[in-house]
Amino acid sequence: MSTLVIEGLQARIAGRDILRGIDLTIASGEVHAVMGPNGSGKSTLSHVLLGRPGYEVTGGRVTLDGEDMLALPTWRRAQAGLFLGMQYPIEVSGVSLGDTLTESFRAGGRDPAAVGAAVAGEAARVGLDSRLLDRALNVDLSGGERKRNETVQLAVLRPRFAVLDEIDSGLDVDALRAVSRRVEAATTEFDLGVLAITHYTRLLRELRPDHVHVLSKGRIVRSGGPELAEELERTGYAEWADVVDEGGRAGSAQPVVDPFAGHLADPFADPLA
Repeated sequence: MSTLVIEGLQARIAGRDILRGIDLTIASGEVHAVMGPNGSGKSTLSHVLLGRPGYEVTGGRVTLDGEDMLALPTWRRAQAGLFLGMQYPIEVSGVSLGDTLTESFRAGGRDPAAVGAAVAGEAARVGLDSRLLDRALNVDLSGGERKRNETVQLAVLRPRFAVLDEIDSGLDVDALRAVSRRVEAATTEFDLGVLAITHYTRLLRELRPDHVHVLSKGRIVRSGGPELAEELERTGYAEWADVVDEGGRAGSAQPVVDPFAGHLADPFADPLA
């Protein structure tokens, strides 16, 4: 069994404190959902865990089976077993999904000859049109197709832990069901541990959480079981009103209202904007 441990994690960007002491322990096969008001630090947590440039870790530690993740570059964290499902998967012109996974297998000492069959099988499993597999990565794909594509990568790579940053954003009912059920199955098929960042309980009705955490002002302010997510859907985040957003600006927490669709945004946009 593997364990991802986050202890007292603090981080800032452009001199502004965002994470103010995060403590989480995730074991193999567990699903932890992180919910919270807009701007509470949820996406920052995913960025810091995988080492996105621009963020300064000012305190705490992150270990995977005792190995210090914060001391490693992003590619080494990935090889150690961390996977990030991005909120806005980016386009990579000239590089196909198969090319990407073949190089990942090769870098990790795995047989790249196994990639083709694995990709085809996983694409069928999540309903990703096989005609899209030879395209440049995410180029001209819809939001839902990009999220299915991310899920295929996850299932083929079989990491130890997946950090899913609003993987439900932009998905219709069928795509949500296919993606979340595949991730749920991975928790038993290869003991995947999951940190799922989401606003909405509709994801968690398919990807069943063992633990639900509320993140506000850069801290975990409440934890509970699956029933906590249902409570949040009824009450919203009024209890944690007047949050400070990820750019340090004051704002009011909003009830959980599911727009049932997301919009692709510029993944390189100024995170303080």
